[in-house]
Amino acid sequence: MDPAKHSLQEISDALISRRFSSVDLTEYTISQKESHTYANAYKCWDPRTGLAAAKEADNIYESGRESAPLQGIPVSVKDIFGHPDFPIFAGSYRELPSKWRRAGPIVQSLQRQSGVILGKTHTVEFAYGGLGFCSHWGTPQNPWSSDTQRVPGGSSSGAGISICQGTAFVALGTDTEGSVRIPASCTGVVGLKTSFGLWSMEGIIPLSQLLDTAGILTRTVRDATYAFYAISHPDDTISQHRNNIELINSLQSDHFRIGLADSGIMWECDDNIPDVCIDALKALEIAGCSIIPIDFPAAEKAIEMRDRGGTAASDLLKFLSSELPEWLNNLDPIVTECVKIDGDISALEIASRVQEIQKQRTEAQEVFKEYDVIAAPTLAMSPPVVDNVNSRKEYLPADLRILRNTSVGSYLDLCAISVPVGLDRFDMPVGLMLMAPAGMEHRILAIGQRLESVVPAPQLGV
Repeated sequence: MDPAKHSLQEISDALISRRFSSVDLTEYTISQKESHTYANAYKCWDPRTGLAAAKEADNIYESGRESAPLQGIPVSVKDIFGHPDFPIFAGSYRELPSKWRRAGPIVQSLQRQSGVILGKTHTVEFAYGGLGFCSHWGTPQNPWSSDTQRVPGGSSSGAGISICQGTAFVALGTDTEGSVRIPASCTGVVGLKTSFGLWSMEGIIPLSQLLDTAGILTRTVRDATYAFYAISHPDDTISQHRNNIELINSLQSDHFRIGLADSGIMWECDDNIPDVCIDALKALEIAGCSIIPIDFPAAEKAIEMRDRGGTAASDLLKFLSSELPEWLNNLDPIVTECVKIDGDISALEIASRVQEIQKQRTEAQEVFKEYDVIAAPTLAMSPPVVDNVNSRKEYLPADLRILRNTSVGSYLDLCAISVPVGLDRFDMPVGLMLMAPAGMEHRILAIGQRLESVVPAPQLGV
């Protein structure tokens, strides 16, 4: 059985029936890492720890005890999550104090299910940036551009690559203004941003009190659905988990109303990106969905807030000053520049921005009284060439642009998913983003599954 050709549910079924073992599956992921060394997805990689966890998972299977949905399945973890078996750097110049290695509820969910963690993936320093740069440890190579190094997307810069490599079947990431969806789009995989507050951020290095969410990257929406419910309900039995999956499947025949953001978020994109997304939406329309161009002024206001700097930089400065003051003077120069520009604002201005964001969120909810989801390109640009954006002068506008569309879902308190739907003129992946009100993950997952059933994802190397 070739794991790359099977869904997470099929892999889980094979593990339960003992058609192959977790050790077999883990050895497969290790072999993938050895054959894709150029990609530099991982900050920390420990096959021995992973194999020990796989053996433990196999012992549980063979004992006849109730198995868990992610039992024995390899998962990568972004290096801002605490995990007692791995050091934590958060993309910075040195290891953080040991207290930050404590596992929070999300990692604990994996531990309770006997998931297999072989390593922690690279992140932009303290998750502050959308291009994926990691100056202290090297920027991971986007596998879709082997001749010319293009950015992998950030801040979960190694997460998408771990899925492309086959070194993980689920990747844990965080998404403040797009840090799951951006790397997913850049590397041609699926990225799910969960609703604010749905998954606890305890045990994760914070960036923004107002915007931080956790998320996952997977090969398909079907796999994202499987992993989402597994992490959300870690104590569910396999049968309970299957019932949750069936809920999504039961929604497949619904007539969904999809609002097409007929404004800057759709049309102010580079090259042929809007055309690729429109073609995908036309296929959804043929499959029984209604696609309706709409005005979405709240999106434009959210983008304007992002361009003004939002609130994340001031939150990061407060966190570093109180918890890691030595790190302030050793930040990557580009991160320092960004934080200095966006974070040097008064308390009065911060309060004003928070109030404005809350107003925008209320306005956005009115749109969803008529539409199930809003669709737009995940990114307004193709992943840029690293050499073209590695100076402070070039980096800042590129970073703003790559965060442009994804920041809409974050500022408006939406859950969102990025689904690969084609290639741009540089033969780089294009993601289509579906956004829905907080708590509506089941809706975007259902529509996302229908989308991938009618629009095949581009395949790396094909």
